Amino acid sequence: MRSNLNRKGLRILIDRTAKSLADAEVVELAKAGRGVGAISAHLRRAIETGAYGEGDQLPPERQLAATFRAARSTVRRALDQLERAGLVSRRLGSGTFVIATGQVPQPPADVADLTSPLQLIEARCAVEPYTVRLAVLNATRRDLDDMKAVLARAEAAVDDKDAFSRLDADFHFLIARASRNPLLMLVYAEINKVRLHAQWDAMKEQILTPEVISDYNAQHRAIYQALDQRDSQQAQTLITQHLDKARDDLLRANSR
Repeated sequence: MRSNLNRKGLRILIDRTAKSLADAEVVELAKAGRGVGAISAHLRRAIETGAYGEGDQLPPERQLAATFRAARSTVRRALDQLERAGLVSRRLGSGTFVIATGQVPQPPADVADLTSPLQLIEARCAVEPYTVRLAVLNATRRDLDDMKAVLARAEAAVDDKDAFSRLDADFHFLIARASRNPLLMLVYAEINKVRLHAQWDAMKEQILTPEVISDYNAQHRAIYQALDQRDSQQAQTLITQHLDKARDDLLRANSR
């Protein structure tokens, strides 16, 4: 009888200790930072170390908000960062799922050094027309609202080449995200890395005049409207015309 009591007491002690350790871990996570960057970094580490494997579902936003003692809007922005990095996929009504881990082979670190601005445009011409077709089929209302918000900011950045360039990249990535194809999202994440390379930085100084930025914004707006209207053929035609203009602008800049 005494032995049973001792075992029962030991189990209660173990359970209380485990709960205390779990509570302490939550507190440490909160201390580490409740901001978007801190939450995103913690979840990224969890994915890269295998705590969440490919295909695993992350905890719901409500649970993550409680764990990190942060607002759900903050958690949502952290998950958006992971999605833009190609690590997770957000499925409306289902949750957030891991689509890539630290074990996924990475492209060569010098791929940006090996890719010229013209080669970058050629790659985009190969990828984006079909990507936009998938986006027409799969874009959610939230995807379209996110594109609309980015467009509004881009249209206000006519005189800011750096801001427009970032927003331009964001708009095209949102199209890739709306395709709901994890591989295309990863491909476009790499395209955006190359777009931030010094070679493109040098070219955008020559290309991105306020007039050209206004033209690009008008084309982006037309592409968005085709997506919103679920017009696949029009969206593909417009994205092809947009990329053709970008290539022509680049060739003219190179010839100066």
